[in-house]
Amino acid sequence: MNWEDECYLLSKSKFRENANIINVFSSTRGKVSGIVYGGNSRKIKNYLQLSNKLFIVHNSKNENRLGYFKTELIKPISPLYFNDKKRTCALTSLCYILNILLPDSQPNKNIYKSFNDFIETINMENWILLYIFFELSLIKDLGYDPNLDKFSFNENSSDLKKIKIDSFTYEIPTFLISKKIPNTLSGYSIKKSLYFTRNIIQNRFFIPNNLTFPKSRILLETYFN
Repeated sequence: MNWEDECYLLSKSKFRENANIINVFSSTRGKVSGIVYGGNSRKIKNYLQLSNKLFIVHNSKNENRLGYFKTELIKPISPLYFNDKKRTCALTSLCYILNILLPDSQPNKNIYKSFNDFIETINMENWILLYIFFELSLIKDLGYDPNLDKFSFNENSSDLKKIKIDSFTYEIPTFLISKKIPNTLSGYSIKKSLYFTRNIIQNRFFIPNNLTFPKSRILLETYFN
């Protein structure tokens, strides 16, 4: 089965002496695994970095066998932020979460578009708010809607509100309900927002399936106070 597409690199692991197994996220194919021969060579290793945008040519004898990738770099993403701990944590976390939660070989154009849009705006000043809204969108696209619209709040009151979803109680910033990005936002409100989306993802997807949540995502919260 042969095809080609643009994609984002979600994970890589060593396979034999000079090869890697990588997982990529394609708009038309979803999450797909394949072997990259020469993946540990200096040329290829330098651009097989998580979140980098690649062009791949996929070859396999049948759908039930692991295929082979030929890869080319389209756009470096993660190397641009090696000196930025916050953005590096965010990119690593998103790649990990998508790699774990996306089903194999099932395209999800909504998630791909949302991820691509976030990557295109991660250099913006308010990128962390866009990251938070990406996680909310991801939760919904994965099949669980927290229905934040049903909660009312007083815009003149505190910017935090306690809500109950299923059997869990959360304290969230009200801008998550209004879906309006405020002009200014404290680090504490950002941390509360990240804490909320993280707990939803854990409670709905990771904990019930005994999956390990990425430490990089928890670390991201510690950068905001």
